Amino acid sequence: EATDGTWPFTDRELPVPTDDQTLPPIWDIVSRFFEPQRSNDPTDLWRFILDAALFTFRTAFVGFVFGIILGLGLALIMLRSRWLERGMLPYIIISQTVPLIAIAPLVVAWGNQIDVGFIEWQSWMSVAIIATYLTFFPVSVGALRGLKSPPPHALELMDSYASPWRSTLFKLRFPAAVPYLIPALKVAATAAVVGAIVGEISAGVRGGLGRLIIDYSQQYLQDPARLYCVVIFAGIVGICFVGVVTALDAYLMRNRPREHR
Repeated sequence: EATDGTWPFTDRELPVPTDDQTLPPIWDIVSRFFEPQRSNDPTDLWRFILDAALFTFRTAFVGFVFGIILGLGLALIMLRSRWLERGMLPYIIISQTVPLIAIAPLVVAWGNQIDVGFIEWQSWMSVAIIATYLTFFPVSVGALRGLKSPPPHALELMDSYASPWRSTLFKLRFPAAVPYLIPALKVAATAAVVGAIVGEISAGVRGGLGRLIIDYSQQYLQDPARLYCVVIFAGIVGICFVGVVTALDAYLMRNRPREHR
């Protein structure tokens, strides 16, 4: 409800007006979920947005998986050589300073020229690459820190057993990296959703939440509650991603003492 342009119970003015156009009442937003999505479309809005959310979820998940693979691969390469780490890490950091809105059109343009042969390149694949671009950075940095976390005496013990590098990696370094990797995966999960939505907006891909945000924002004055419904679903998609990582965390840390979790 309106508060006459002031903070509740104070005389201080708000930075924006408090009318139903700027921020619809909560009940209007909730009730809008169960109304037809358009006057000529009897489909309930929540069903329509759910289909778009599932499309965005699938695209973001593909980008998330490839981001993990790329991030872990870069971390392993940098782990093998301090010179490689010094040479690659600055460029990995610099890659994240480029605005995503500038990268997305380039990725889409390049994707339209890809000819794999047995795979027909589709626009959602370009969106998945954009999600991968945002995902790999936290994974690579978190994984590198975690892989370097084992204490020196543990590494010396593995060397005394003449353990090959692969055995040390899987039996010592990866288990030690889990507490560092899980927070990085949570950051990457939310970044994958953001990348997918921004990629859909930049690429003009229909079927996902990004396109709905564009369409509904253009009609905001006529139906402001509908745009907030899409934003709520976008948040739910991000929460689902983080929930998957949290479940993975509980599984991987199930046998560790509580003080090490």
